[in-house]
Amino acid sequence: MAILRSSELRQMPPAELDDRLSQLRKELTRIKGVLASGGIPEDIGKVREMRRSVARILTIKREKTKTMEAK
Repeated sequence: MAILRSSELRQMPPAELDDRLSQLRKELTRIKGVLASGGIPEDIGKVREMRRSVARILTIKREKTKTMEAK
């Protein structure tokens, strides 16, 4: 999965953000399962980037709900 930039995420509709979030969480769970069972994932640096992408999506979703509440 590609690196998700904040500017790209802000332009996405909420439904697409939810889809991306679920995809990232599934992939992160799969990779963590491989690590827990003693395996070696294909790219260990990917875990860090995926965690950060999940945090970015959650932050942007929260920003959008805050702006909707303010209006």
